[in-house]
Amino acid sequence: MAWKKYFKDANLSPISGEKVPNFAKRNYSSYLPDVYTGHPNRIQRYFQYDQMDSDSEINAALDILAEFSTQQNTENETPFDIVFNDETTEHEVKLLKKALQQWTKSNKFNKRIFRIFRNALKYGDCFFVRDPETQKWLYIDNAKVDRIVVNESEGKKPEQYVIRDINPNLQRLSATQITPNQTYGGGGTTGGGTAAYGQSYANAGATNNMSGFAGGNAGGRFYKTMNAYNINAEHVIHMSMSDGLDNLFPFGQSVLEQVFKVYKQKELLEDAIIIYRVQRAPERRVFYIDVGNMPTHLAMQFVERVKNEINQRRIPSASGGANFIDATYNPMSINEDYFFPQTAEGRGSKVDTLPGGTNLGEIDDLRFFTNKLFRGLRIPSSYLPTGAEDGGQQYNDGRVGTAYIQELRFNKYCARLQSMLAETFDSEFKLWIKSKGYNIDNSMFGLKLNPPQNFAQYRQTEMDQSRVNTFSQVAELPYMSKRFALKRYLGLSEEEMARNAELWAEENNVPQKKQTKSNELRGGGVTQSGISTDLDQFEEPTAEPDSPEPGGVQPGQPGSTPGGQTPGGTGGGGQV
Repeated sequence: MAWKKYFKDANLSPISGEKVPNFAKRNYSSYLPDVYTGHPNRIQRYFQYDQMDSDSEINAALDILAEFSTQQNTENETPFDIVFNDETTEHEVKLLKKALQQWTKSNKFNKRIFRIFRNALKYGDCFFVRDPETQKWLYIDNAKVDRIVVNESEGKKPEQYVIRDINPNLQRLSATQITPNQTYGGGGTTGGGTAAYGQSYANAGATNNMSGFAGGNAGGRFYKTMNAYNINAEHVIHMSMSDGLDNLFPFGQSVLEQVFKVYKQKELLEDAIIIYRVQRAPERRVFYIDVGNMPTHLAMQFVERVKNEINQRRIPSASGGANFIDATYNPMSINEDYFFPQTAEGRGSKVDTLPGGTNLGEIDDLRFFTNKLFRGLRIPSSYLPTGAEDGGQQYNDGRVGTAYIQELRFNKYCARLQSMLAETFDSEFKLWIKSKGYNIDNSMFGLKLNPPQNFAQYRQTEMDQSRVNTFSQVAELPYMSKRFALKRYLGLSEEEMARNAELWAEENNVPQKKQTKSNELRGGGVTQSGISTDLDQFEEPTAEPDSPEPGGVQPGQPGSTPGGQTPGGTGGGGQV
């Protein structure tokens, strides 16, 4: 932001005589805000995300995403993996492994990593305050983070976090009362040192500058609500599901935001299905009351009297004795009988049964929205059956293509989610190593989350089994070369076949000539193709007349060994 130095402080418009600047003054303000609050309804959306999490499908989908993205590493027994950028010694590898285990144990990441990743997916952000003394992470509710102050001159780098209802007196652990609306930081350590709490920004921003014309106005940089504190960004751990290319920066966007509309449609449909089944499922009685030739008003009175006699049960009042009768509602139980008079001609009242709803078992529309919800969260359809009859379906392996493509896309999606949070874990681990006094270059290694659980290994097992069955049938053919079959039907390369032959000879005690590899020859300064050329430059030594032949018995030494061989020689050489 070097262009800012060319701007000057703006003067009030001479037209306006008011103390509060009008549009003529505000037009000089920077269009880049220095205080970010995220979405206008960010706090309300957190409550909506909690309601969405109560849905069984969304709850299971978030669990699957978090479980696949936080796999345990069997080598170091942590949810992280160390990637080395340069060659390291064995001592450095052991030291980093031990440090990673200590860091994981101190913050209980083996148990908390699942909830940390899940909350980051659910809310889009996850906040912690780091204790400067113990380096432990203290969780902060997302709704208590009001705004983030960003330093625009350093490329929108977060400078302070305005957090409500927090006591930053962490190191002293005493009952010291802290006055609200103070600023925490100023380059010092928490609760100790010479600058435990920085100066108050109460009167800051009173001058006219590019950051804002009113330091205490609502939404300004120095505006704080009750019990709100400005915590320096160096003490706050912010895990955001944002890459900085959206309008919500520095706050992240929840993965539930993209399925919010589908969730509301699904919720409305579920309520409609329940209401319809409750209202239309039971059978109903149709009463045909014979009113003869009564006038209309008398007929309706007669029908109403019969209705009241059926729907009301007259019982003696417990307070008034037998002389008082109360009428209570009778829900018409199925074990009750109804009696209506009938004339000799067969005319009279009757009761028929009205059947209930007929399509009560059809949930295809609900299944459509449920599958749409899963697709929005990138969950493969096989992981979450949508009906009781779907639980017993056998899932195809990856050879058919469809299943493998779904798994591959899901794994890439989980890896992309991991990349948004892995950078924060990497920087925090390197900071912890530095605070503990480890003398290790941070550029030589990096920390990342373990790869998500993969369906490819099961697919590879099925493919290997199919290849072995095919090779077993082809290998029995007399005119088929086994070496060609190994390469064609088992998919072995030349190096793999050579390694297989070497191990097979070692297991079966078959002697083999030791062949010098080309890289070993290069280490000695000789190439494999230039051995004869290198040897031709030397003259062959001529034997002296009285010198023995190569492999023969030297004068004064015992004779040859049985079989005509000298110790360490070959057969047929060195005859006396």
